[in-house]
Amino acid sequence: MIVRLLIWNVYESQTTLDELRESVPALEPPSTWVWNEASERFGILSFGEELPEAVGWAQNLIGGDPDVYEEFDSVDF
Repeated sequence: MIVRLLIWNVYESQTTLDELRESVPALEPPSTWVWNEASERFGILSFGEELPEAVGWAQNLIGGDPDVYEEFDSVDF
């Protein structure tokens, strides 16, 4: 399984954390949206072979690619 972490800095973006939280699309668990109000960051922790379509939604709303993109291969035990 592949695990991806994508984080956007929304400080100077086209939207706010409140706007993002109000309209985030549902994700298939265990994938989840994450945010940090203190640093004004928003992101997704995605589990699976493909990124959810919702990543495109976030990019469009925020107005750009993520500032952080990390990809990990996990091993099922």
